[in-house]
Amino acid sequence: MKNIKLILATVLLLSTVACKKFLDVTPSNSADANKAVQTPRDAQIIINGIMNQMTDASYYGRNFIMYADAKGGDMAVFSMGRGLDALYTFNHSVNNNNYSGFWSQIYFCILETNYLLEQIAKLEAAGATGFNISKGQALTARALMYFDLVRLYGKPYTQDKTSYGVPIVLTRLGFDAKPLRASVDDVYKQIVKDLTDAAPLLPKTRTDGYINYYANKAIAARVYLNMDDKPAALTAAKEVIAATGIYSLYTNANWVNSWSSQFGSESIFELKVNPLENDLGTGSLGVYQRNKGVGTTSALGFFYASTGFLSTLNAGGNTDIRRGIMARDETSASRLGSCYKYSGGIPDGNSSTSKMPGDKSTNNNTAVNIKVIRLSEMYLIAAEAALPTDALAAVGYLNAIRGRNPSLLPATVATINADMILEERSKELYGEGHRFFDMMRLNKSITYNDEFGGLTVSQRTKTIDRTFYKTILPISQGEINANPGIKAQQNPQY
Repeated sequence: MKNIKLILATVLLLSTVACKKFLDVTPSNSADANKAVQTPRDAQIIINGIMNQMTDASYYGRNFIMYADAKGGDMAVFSMGRGLDALYTFNHSVNNNNYSGFWSQIYFCILETNYLLEQIAKLEAAGATGFNISKGQALTARALMYFDLVRLYGKPYTQDKTSYGVPIVLTRLGFDAKPLRASVDDVYKQIVKDLTDAAPLLPKTRTDGYINYYANKAIAARVYLNMDDKPAALTAAKEVIAATGIYSLYTNANWVNSWSSQFGSESIFELKVNPLENDLGTGSLGVYQRNKGVGTTSALGFFYASTGFLSTLNAGGNTDIRRGIMARDETSASRLGSCYKYSGGIPDGNSSTSKMPGDKSTNNNTAVNIKVIRLSEMYLIAAEAALPTDALAAVGYLNAIRGRNPSLLPATVATINADMILEERSKELYGEGHRFFDMMRLNKSITYNDEFGGLTVSQRTKTIDRTFYKTILPISQGEINANPGIKAQQNPQY
């Protein structure tokens, strides 16, 4: 495919000339690509580059997280044309609003990872040692990348695992290579293999900003939950929860302030955001979730919380501590529809809550790292996975998070159900890129709050479910033109 071939050429060029901005792995201007990685330090530098590229606007830096939130029903658009509203309206086609940046950027990261793994394999075959951690991190990162790709372009595993997923590329390919799509099932098998192979190579200590053993297990818990393999999801989540000397849940008193700092006690995997290197400025995730005009005149009030989400969050007398990361939106001072998880704090005069210590929302537009996986998610995965076989255990896991709203009665064996857990996931993980994928894997309908902005949306109905063809993205026309074989594998109805 065109983008994959261009990426292959770029990776080869970067590894050959040792670009200082990106890989920075050799001191020479004309190093042999096969010698670009010679030491564990070289490998770690490439890992740094991979982590940095994952914060690109087309991936975790903005669009991937906004994809799941804009489409999931918990966010709404107040005014059209501000940016990324095609995600909300599902205005996708092979030529327009196809968000092919997901495809090109994630494959770019995969091909960097493949390059590193091949170089490590050559060195280890020659007797070199010391590469286990880098290899484990690369394999786990690749698993996460394929997991993200297959959810964007393939049907949910629980809907049709025999349908087309994405091409599986595990090695450097020739410039004219034209890999075709594997099945969803085969992609998931590769994801599980990478995670399984990586786990024993990784340290069981904190490695802030990098992937460790527990980040691997946390990703595995997500993957198994999407496969509806609840026993495996529970086992993986419980192992992370049991790492009590390394991770712990935020208390109600410190949950809000945790969003003004990096590498908190719940953070299992964060992608570093350096204001001098990869802060996306006015195009950042923080700006897209905050109120219009806050911190910068370029903040347009892109996405606000839907009325339905706020009703759920405000249940029980407005005591949910997670309201503290929400602030007013442009509609009124009382409607806390803006999210400040990625702005480092709520500015004065913008919320009915107090300003957070260390507020950075008017300095750097992405003021905190991207929190990819938090411990609270593991509790919610454990609750969902345990529910069919051990309701009492599920109650314990759920109440550890449900208690963030002291006004709600704790769940009991008699009252707990899957919808209660799903609702808690919505409140806890709002703005972090989960909701749409949850609704799709669970075969739930999504009703959109179009009336909030008085919108008329012609590209979808007000309520959809996963039978709607635009719940997965099209393969772009550019890819089809470069690789005609993939045309027969286009997603249905595009």
